[in-house]
Amino acid sequence: MAQIKLSIVCDYLEEKWYSMDLCAEMLIENLHKADDKEVALERICPKFKPRLQNIPLLGKKNSFYNADRLLNRFWDYPNYLKDNLRIDNFNFYHVVDHSYAQLVHVLPKQRVGVYCHDIDAFRSILKPAQEIRPAWYRAISGRILSGLQKSAIVFYSTEAVASEIKQHQLIDPACLIQAPLGISPEFNLLNYLDPGAEKIFRQIVNTPYILHIGSCIPRKRIDVLLEVFSRLRKIYPELLLVKIGGQWTQEQFQQIEQNNLQQAIIHLHNLNRTTIAQLYRRSVAVLLTSEAEGFGLPVIEALACGTVVVASDIPVLKEVGGNAILYCPLEQVETWTDLVSQLLVNPELAPPLALRLAQADKYSWSRHAAIIQQSYLNLADKAQ
Repeated sequence: MAQIKLSIVCDYLEEKWYSMDLCAEMLIENLHKADDKEVALERICPKFKPRLQNIPLLGKKNSFYNADRLLNRFWDYPNYLKDNLRIDNFNFYHVVDHSYAQLVHVLPKQRVGVYCHDIDAFRSILKPAQEIRPAWYRAISGRILSGLQKSAIVFYSTEAVASEIKQHQLIDPACLIQAPLGISPEFNLLNYLDPGAEKIFRQIVNTPYILHIGSCIPRKRIDVLLEVFSRLRKIYPELLLVKIGGQWTQEQFQQIEQNNLQQAIIHLHNLNRTTIAQLYRRSVAVLLTSEAEGFGLPVIEALACGTVVVASDIPVLKEVGGNAILYCPLEQVETWTDLVSQLLVNPELAPPLALRLAQADKYSWSRHAAIIQQSYLNLADKAQ
């Protein structure tokens, strides 16, 4: 077979969407590692153009940033593809993030694959009574969804996501291919401290802490996380919460202040994976209080570091974590509090270390990349 040329279409780096940037990085890295030379790669990632953000005094407002995001995603990026790429330069295009699926409209749809991480972007269309959004937002979601539906292949991470896609009849099941996410090599049992992170670890030396990694968007249910932590602090006043990523909402700020948690929370951003891995290893437990997820990367990253994970008992996290993590019903704050409190006293209540590591071993970026590569090779065979 002749070599195929595959373009990896990435998110704007300036958006700082850690999980999507990681997926692109690991896919490219592991495709490059492949022994065969059946696929030639090129990464596509134009530079973000700030416009409204550059307006003095006003540009720092979040609404101006979001307006710039829309302009870049729906005007600049499609025009970049049309102006800078001859469509025939590549045999196939792989869109790493389904929320960029609007780009499929300017690409040859029969040669495009999109990775669908979840269906959250489409809930305002699928469940308008529950996800109330203005007409302009629904129109944008519709544009993204129609792009996804035009693509030749749609990849997904978990059967829970596939089940939702099929339930809403979004994609022809014949176009769906499972390619679970993986674990970066930094996440392991090695007790390595990044010298550049000494300041962080000086704040928590010999102090127990629980860890949360992720954004502060509604589906992460940070309100539950903060309520559980507040109750735990009444039992263990020395306990800290280390939060990586996201920006507090006004409601979350108020909850923190009302419970007098300001000095008990360490909020960190833009950490490298080596530092995050060390934070996993040193934590009492990683808590994931989400009401919806597409995969849950912190679950497998934590398990690979040997860390105890307590998560909400939603189907996707139960699928990814198996019997290697502990589960709590989302709304039962007292159950969360009791379980974590018991773990603080007796860590042996957690699933055995060997079980945690075995579950983590099920996930690999190399297997993820191999599935995606083979899928495009199969598509090339069918086109001949």
